[in-house]
Amino acid sequence: MPKKLYPDAASALDGLLRDGLLIACGGFGLCGIPERLLTAVRESGVKDLTFASNNAGIDNEGIGMLLRTRQVKKMIASYVGENKEFERQYLSGELEVEFSPQGTLAERMRAGGAGIPGFYTRTGVGTLVAEGKETKLFNGQEYILEEGIFADLALVKAWKADETGNVVFRKTARNFNVPAATCGKVCVVEVEEIVPAGSLDPDAIHLPGVYVQRMIVGAPYDKKIEFRTTRSTDVG
Repeated sequence: MPKKLYPDAASALDGLLRDGLLIACGGFGLCGIPERLLTAVRESGVKDLTFASNNAGIDNEGIGMLLRTRQVKKMIASYVGENKEFERQYLSGELEVEFSPQGTLAERMRAGGAGIPGFYTRTGVGTLVAEGKETKLFNGQEYILEEGIFADLALVKAWKADETGNVVFRKTARNFNVPAATCGKVCVVEVEEIVPAGSLDPDAIHLPGVYVQRMIVGAPYDKKIEFRTTRSTDVG
């Protein structure tokens, strides 16, 4: 079996990066984002990238780093708030954006990972999301055709993995990481811990190693918080 563990993010991405890639990226906000891998993408200098991701992080964090350096040409996303640079680039015409409802985006990734080129959904019918898309009636109700996402590269963040690439995500960090991982031709995973093969409960594995080509250990991490809400210590 080929060795999947690489010493760092730059070596794990060696030979995979080029201009114009379509990259599927896991994470939701700042939860479960492959921050070490995204930093390596930024430092590589590749450009004209298309990212399929729930959102673009925040200013200077997550994909937001790559927006700052003008390496992203297009975003396929469902939520684009909390990022002023994203807003500025979109409104000024510097960034192409394809809005996709959250569940639809997750299913588009899952479909790509399952080899399904398209599916029909009622989500978005009668809205701007449906413009230019094929429609079809099922049982008298209108559905729109959405295309599966087949990415050149998938970047995801996980909690644990064994040496063969079987992966476990932690709680809500599982979010978009599983469908993103499966829809990439090549999947690179950064994890907090590598454990010996056979030590993970087979029933607890979220992403089988067959989907994973390369891994790195990214720990230790600093827990970043999008919004810090506090209350006054003056209680009266």
